[in-house]
Amino acid sequence: MRAIWKGAIAFGLVNVPVKVYSATEDHDISLHQVHNADGGRIRYQRRCEVCSQVIDYSDIEKAFEEDGRTVVLSKEELKAIPAENSREIEVVQFVPSEQLEPMMFEKSYYLEPDSKSPKAYVLLRRALEDTDRVAIVQFALREKTRLGALRIKDDVLVLQSLLWPDEVREANFPSLEADVRISAQERDMSAALVESMAADFDPASFTDDYQVQLRQLIEAKLEQGESLDTEETFGVEAGEGSKGEVIDLMEALKRSLDRKRGSGSAAGSAGDEAGGDSGGAAGEGEEETKPARKRSTSAPAKSAAAKSADKPPAGKTSSSKSAGDKAGAAKSSEAKGAASKSAGSRSAAAKSTAAKPAAKSAAGKATGTRARKPA
Repeated sequence: MRAIWKGAIAFGLVNVPVKVYSATEDHDISLHQVHNADGGRIRYQRRCEVCSQVIDYSDIEKAFEEDGRTVVLSKEELKAIPAENSREIEVVQFVPSEQLEPMMFEKSYYLEPDSKSPKAYVLLRRALEDTDRVAIVQFALREKTRLGALRIKDDVLVLQSLLWPDEVREANFPSLEADVRISAQERDMSAALVESMAADFDPASFTDDYQVQLRQLIEAKLEQGESLDTEETFGVEAGEGSKGEVIDLMEALKRSLDRKRGSGSAAGSAGDEAGGDSGGAAGEGEEETKPARKRSTSAPAKSAAAKSADKPPAGKTSSSKSAGDKAGAAKSSEAKGAASKSAGSRSAAAKSTAAKPAAKSAAGKATGTRARKPA
């Protein structure tokens, strides 16, 4: 056993240091809940109703509500209450054991001497034995001030916590106030029945049949292979993976709208580029909305087209070829310069039309001859 609390019994001027142990335990088979579809464990989470987050136990405080108002009490404030800090089991009086109402008994604790010499412990035990009385005590345990009875069981002091008087309900049943007549014969028969079942109480002669049958059922299912790998019944632990986060509805909607707007703007940009290359008209003086780096990819192609259009026939002299190359270079630099300037959102057809007279003019200036028709 493990001590759950340490304190001292204050018996007049005598102080008896003791360790407190739980004297009882639950023998029921421990069962947990699972999902009937896949056997997964059911997890209960401490979730805040304001922010919808899963809260760690260390971040939880206690509170009291009354008349629509809630008062939050921190752990430090609760520990500061003098009764909570008391480690004393104070004996207040000694009473006959038959005066204790069994309904008031709550939980039992064994007390072990917690000093090098158990003399004070034995002295108190002998005093209770000699007087055949029970010591009524007051103590604080687990954030609650309690009333208790100190008695003896097998040479060990037992602390029996008691309910406070206002915690025991009053039995008020009007049906029992009815006038009921019982004959002497009925009373004699009842007494004879009681006498036939009379015996000394032996707790060991009684068995929890339900727990025995439950254990038999579990063992039978194990033998038949009707079981799951325990590790497979666990999902993501709290604090891992999703961390128990709950996506807020408004946040989810906002993200959806942002994604749609992003895809819409991307589609719009692609449409503008496609429209510009397909010959959509653009007014003069309009600023170019597309970046220059996008248009720069088409400028070399236009320059090459202009070069091929201005390529001289095979019969021309080398001077005319040189002039043609100069004209092509001039047209290429002129096209690149036009790409770097914001000349307005013109279509590919308009650009091609504007390039033709420019090519003719540049060729005429470079060769001194008539402009050649583009191929």
